[in-house]
Amino acid sequence: MTFLWPEALWLLAALPLLVALYVFVLRRKKKLALRYAGLSLIRDSVGAGQSARRHVPPALFLAALAGMLLAGARPAALVTLPSQHETVILAMDVSGSMRAEDVKPSRLAASQAAAKAFVAGTPRSTRIGVVAFAGSASLVQPPTHNRADIVAALEQFQLQHATAVGSGILASLKAIFPDLDFDPFNFRPRSAAAGGSAPPARPGSYRSAAIILLTDGQTTTGPDPVEAARVAAGRGVRVFTVGVGTPQGEILTGEGWSIRVRLDEQALKQIADMTRGEYFHAGSALDLKKVYASLNARLVMEKKETEITALFAVAAALLALASAALSLLWFNRIL
Repeated sequence: MTFLWPEALWLLAALPLLVALYVFVLRRKKKLALRYAGLSLIRDSVGAGQSARRHVPPALFLAALAGMLLAGARPAALVTLPSQHETVILAMDVSGSMRAEDVKPSRLAASQAAAKAFVAGTPRSTRIGVVAFAGSASLVQPPTHNRADIVAALEQFQLQHATAVGSGILASLKAIFPDLDFDPFNFRPRSAAAGGSAPPARPGSYRSAAIILLTDGQTTTGPDPVEAARVAAGRGVRVFTVGVGTPQGEILTGEGWSIRVRLDEQALKQIADMTRGEYFHAGSALDLKKVYASLNARLVMEKKETEITALFAVAAALLALASAALSLLWFNRIL
């Protein structure tokens, strides 16, 4: 737990002084009672139980004061709360290497099945869009609440040549921020388009949208994916990356050609790290389902550092009320 105004914690130093003052007043009262009344009369009027419980209301009131002082320091803590993600973009690799069968029945089929399960598990209030990328990227389904349209878009993927991970990220950003003044297909990292007119946001600070990017290979064309991730980080959008395939990859063959397709985990980890997202590896269809289930849990409920001043204030108020109520019930007075 942290405090937004830690300087206010110095006020807690007054609590021991209050305890000392309370002890001093009790001793003074005892001396006065011994001076003006007989010892036997005091023992008869103040029983052992009553003598012990007379300290309860002041103790509760002291705890209430401590709670109020802590509330004044504005405490904050990591609290699991419902996510505010209104939009999620699924950026899916549809390059030719996705037909590899090291993930059964194929990388593409397993990815489609896992994505459908993810869509089914998201809250109805979340809009989901679909971006497909290979040598270029395209928004095949604008963000929508209609789950049937999203599933239909996932089922209509057509494999293409090359892999442009950077274009997939930029096209996803364009779907989230239609007013962004850059062309995902002709991106220049150091142009005015890279930052736009808006000041850069803190990476991961934009909680209304997120990108889930799935790929199985290395970038072979298009903009640098790290530069594209820098644009996403500048907008505060988190990119969760999912690498599909086995570590050793697979050799794909065609008419007179063969090529080994490998997963570029390093680039995917860097993209996730830059944008404050997270990287996942899926080496099987079961892994993919687990990854998307984990992503769903992260996007529906997430831990946030939240100010909890109100909780301390309510606790202090309840303690003060309990102190007053017990004092009235037992001694017919308030402290």
